[in-house]
Amino acid sequence: MKKLAFIPTREQKTYPVASYLEDVGFEVHLLVNKKSIFDAYTEAIKEFSVKPDDIVILCHDDIEILTDKSIFNTILETKLEDKKTGFIGVAGTQMLTRSGVWWDGMSNVGLHHHLNPLKGCVYHGDTINDLHPTFYGSFGRAVVMDGLFLAAKGRTLFTIGTTKPSYFSGDWDFYDILYTFKAFKHGLNNLVVPIQVLHHSHGEGVQKNSWIANREAFINKFTDHVPASIK
Repeated sequence: MKKLAFIPTREQKTYPVASYLEDVGFEVHLLVNKKSIFDAYTEAIKEFSVKPDDIVILCHDDIEILTDKSIFNTILETKLEDKKTGFIGVAGTQMLTRSGVWWDGMSNVGLHHHLNPLKGCVYHGDTINDLHPTFYGSFGRAVVMDGLFLAAKGRTLFTIGTTKPSYFSGDWDFYDILYTFKAFKHGLNNLVVPIQVLHHSHGEGVQKNSWIANREAFINKFTDHVPASIK
C-alpha cells in the first residue's frame, strides 16, 4: 500500500501542507499548472500508478494541517480500512439541498442543534497566530464534502471516475461536490472527521462565474437526486 498526496498548484515551491504530509509518510506530488483540477487528479492517478488499496489525499495548497501527526495517520488508516468508506473530509453536510451548496442553511438552526445538517470544523486565517475556527457541526457521515482536504482509497477514485464531465464548463470548480456525491450515490460512506486544518482562503472562489456555471450544471444533471440526505 502506498500513501500519496496530490496537490494542484500554480507554482513549484515549498508548501507547509506538503512538508507535513511528507513527514507523516506520504509521497507528495505537486501538480503544477494543469489545465483543470479534473485533469490534474486524473493524470496523477495514472502517472503514479495508484492501486485500489493505496491511500490518496487530494487537497489545496493553501492549507496547513494542525493535527498531531500520529493522530492524523491513525484517523486516516482506521477510517479508510473499512471498504464502505468513500471519502474522508473535514467539512460537509448530511443534507444536500436543491441549491447544490453544501453550507446552505447554515444560519437556519443553531450549529449545536440536532437538526443542523452541517458537519466539521475548519480554521481560517493567514497564520496560526491569527486563526479563528469556523464550526459547522458535529462529525460523522456526509452526503458531500468540501475539497480543501479529501482522502480516499484508490478504489473509490476508480469507482467514481475523476475526469471532467461534459456538462461542466468550468475547469476548477464543483469537483469536490461531484466526487463526494458520486461516492454517496454508489452507497459509500463519506465521513467528516476531526482533522484540524487551517485554510488561508475565505472561499472567494464561490463568486466566480465558473463556479456558478458548474453549480447550475450539477443541479440540472442531478435534479432527480436532490435533495439528498443521510437516512
